[in-house]
Amino acid sequence: MSTQELDRLTKRLDSCFKRIKNSNVEIELQSDLARYLCVLVSGYLENAIYEILIDRAERKCAPEMRSFVEKSLDKWTNPNTEKINALFGMFSPNWKLAIEAYLVDENKEHINSLVGLRHAIAHGDTATITFSGIESYYKSVKNCITKISEITA
Repeated sequence: MSTQELDRLTKRLDSCFKRIKNSNVEIELQSDLARYLCVLVSGYLENAIYEILIDRAERKCAPEMRSFVEKSLDKWTNPNTEKINALFGMFSPNWKLAIEAYLVDENKEHINSLVGLRHAIAHGDTATITFSGIESYYKSVKNCITKISEITA
């Protein structure tokens, strides 16, 4: 995935949110769509982190190191805040400290709740999320991605 691909995914999600927000669907259907968006937003967070680190490796590392980073991240999934902090700590203690300082309070709660809901949805468990709730989570994810991009630049 490239930075262009990340931009494409962002635009796709933004458009999806806009279509749902501007539609006249009933509340129950909006809740179903919110669960679908939950899965997409969680996947977006995962892909964005992958892309940021691959992009950094591509710009700053030898091809062998880029390959190592890419293979190491291949199985990295379900990015809750603990896993995000641990991952960035493997690259740099400074990155970890900066990301830990950012992923507190609402940011931490939104990301952890997003991943928890994704698990519940994927396993057929009860998962309650409103459209406005997932909008809020998506905003936090986008802000988190921006912050991670700044930290790793």
